[in-house]
Amino acid sequence: MRVTLFHTLLLVLACIVAPAVAAPPAGFDARVEAAMRARDVPGMAIAIVEDGQIVHAKGYGVRQLGASEPVDADTLFPTGSTGKAVTAAALAILADEGRLGWDDRVIDHLPEFRMHDPWVTREMTVRDLLVHRSGLGLGAGDLLFIPRSSRSRADIVRALRHIEPATSFRSGYAYDNILYIVAGEVVAAVSGQSWESFVRDRIFRPLGMATAVSDEADRFATRNRAQPHARLDPRLRGLGEQQLLPEREGLGQVGAPAGGLSWSANDFARWLQVQLALGARPDGDGRLWSEAAAREMWTPQVHVPIRPYPEPIAAITPQFSGYALGWNVQDYRGVKVLQHGGAVFGVLAFVVLVPERNLGIALQINAEDVDVLRGLGQELLDHYLGFEPRDWVAAFGQWNQARLEGGLAALASTGAQARKASRPSLPLAGYAGRYVDAWYGPIAITGDARRLRIDFLQTPGMAGTLEHWQYDTFRTRWDDSSIEPAYVSFALDAEGGVSRITMKAVSPLADFSYDYHDLLFVPQAEE
Repeated sequence: MRVTLFHTLLLVLACIVAPAVAAPPAGFDARVEAAMRARDVPGMAIAIVEDGQIVHAKGYGVRQLGASEPVDADTLFPTGSTGKAVTAAALAILADEGRLGWDDRVIDHLPEFRMHDPWVTREMTVRDLLVHRSGLGLGAGDLLFIPRSSRSRADIVRALRHIEPATSFRSGYAYDNILYIVAGEVVAAVSGQSWESFVRDRIFRPLGMATAVSDEADRFATRNRAQPHARLDPRLRGLGEQQLLPEREGLGQVGAPAGGLSWSANDFARWLQVQLALGARPDGDGRLWSEAAAREMWTPQVHVPIRPYPEPIAAITPQFSGYALGWNVQDYRGVKVLQHGGAVFGVLAFVVLVPERNLGIALQINAEDVDVLRGLGQELLDHYLGFEPRDWVAAFGQWNQARLEGGLAALASTGAQARKASRPSLPLAGYAGRYVDAWYGPIAITGDARRLRIDFLQTPGMAGTLEHWQYDTFRTRWDDSSIEPAYVSFALDAEGGVSRITMKAVSPLADFSYDYHDLLFVPQAEE
């Protein structure tokens, strides 16, 4: 066939319109395996999408430390808070259908919804549920469903009215999970389906996400799933040897709209594809949501304060940062990126989109070693953005080591040397009773001459022994060692009875979801 100048120009234009898809860096698989081996990370899964094509979807390592079953591209990992974008997408689908508006009042769809302030109750919109500007404090109310719960979502909606705000409404940013649970209830109320079934039927199935599950029962029914691991040194979580955690319901099914999804690298890639295509299905068969809705979900709604990272990771500090609908929007070295992290005890995830490069990267790990997860993610981002390669795993490792050392120093300053030689004011049995917090609900303190116990009655398995620390303060030793320890302080009234109980986390690096400091227990009135 004769090649004309016209044909040549067409070929050149085709290359400009559809540039060649780039592979990961040379030797990338070996790089991943070396980073995992150095930190004793059991397993990992990575997905990369560029220009609409799945460049990479692969598993590494094993599902469980010491076992032989490999992680592959179909191994399920909990995705944590990266799933908030799925709840936002479910609302976007309903908005496209005219069944709700982003600025509808929540009470118009959930009449039973109440915040602590009646004015905020009247003004709170669907959009407000997703952007962390409600006035609630960081992680407020998370103990309603973390580490697990016997409550329903309706119970959590009812408990909201008792959580006092930390700031005024829409005055600033403070990350929360609990309002995404409310958003899940809005999806259910408007669609007539449970949040779980709506996400499955309207997002997972149309995208061909064959492994993705919205119900914990389906995850536990899947043999090919990653097991959680963490380092649980008694002094500080993150130190010590890697160990298998007891598998449990992550955030619990009740918290699923805030971060209770699970899927594989193959399905993460499909999720990246539909995001980068602004809602269009990768198979070309229509759309899940409109381009207008896609851009709405990517538009920052609230400023996120920027706290500069120290060396050696200072280069990741953004110049601007905002929160959109289920996404952080910021820059990396002058390039706009959308990203989100996810953490479920013993499992981490990280996802980043670069719209102007039509690039998406997602990493999942069945451990809590953030240096491996973020380091490899940053190395991939640099590769695809054309920046000079750098050992980001080592850089994040140094940062994390400094963070842990700082935590140990903080513990030392408030630890044994600051502890006063003292005795409890009461016999151990004198602290026993049932106590209640306005938003959490009841706990039981039981005791005899030898031992004092605490039981969070609506959090199955959150029970432990109270060991005397000083004066009328005790330290928890939870039966489940993966739960963050806390100080429990009893205040006495004039008659020598317990008038209130307060708590705070022992570790200065405790996950914010252990919002012990927000609790105020008082003796439960007799019925």
